[in-house]
Amino acid sequence: MKTFALKGEIRDGFGKKAAKAYRAENLIPCVVYGGHGSENINFVVKTGDVRNLIYTPEVFLVNLDLGEKKLMAIVKDVQFHPVKDTILHIDFLHVFENLPVVIEIPVRLEGLAAGVRAGGKLSLDMRKLKVKALPAKLPEVLVVNVESLELGKTIQVGQLSFEGLEILNAKNAVVCRVQLTRAARGAATRG
Repeated sequence: MKTFALKGEIRDGFGKKAAKAYRAENLIPCVVYGGHGSENINFVVKTGDVRNLIYTPEVFLVNLDLGEKKLMAIVKDVQFHPVKDTILHIDFLHVFENLPVVIEIPVRLEGLAAGVRAGGKLSLDMRKLKVKALPAKLPEVLVVNVESLELGKTIQVGQLSFEGLEILNAKNAVVCRVQLTRAARGAATRG
């Protein structure tokens, strides 16, 4: 899995007034949850520093550098302004090498489906799957081979398996399907 280096500063101001003051300085209030035995860490980062972390379909392990504290985390939640779409707040989850983490990983389809060759249309229903694994075992993307997928058939979560990962989505949830197009349906009735 890709890593992303992010520098931040521990913040001492809390509440709406302090958050507004930080945002006026082009800083984003953040918090890291999940430290063993320690309380949550509140800090701020520069708005420009998180652009390539937030506005991407990729998932990263974030190496946080908070001065004296250095830790590994993942982005858990991002809050956006309802009108301006600027980032208001970021929640991180502290990640440990020896403990499994739950995260959503993007799905990428690979191959030309047999149903597409027969005139169908391939559609991806689930862009991300929720998985549980150790940080070292997390892949950048989950590759699903669709070459044997016939016309009108689906690939469900229960049919997938990846080494070192546990998929947490419902087993009967459809990941991708080959749908019969109108043109293919018309050709079948004429033929």
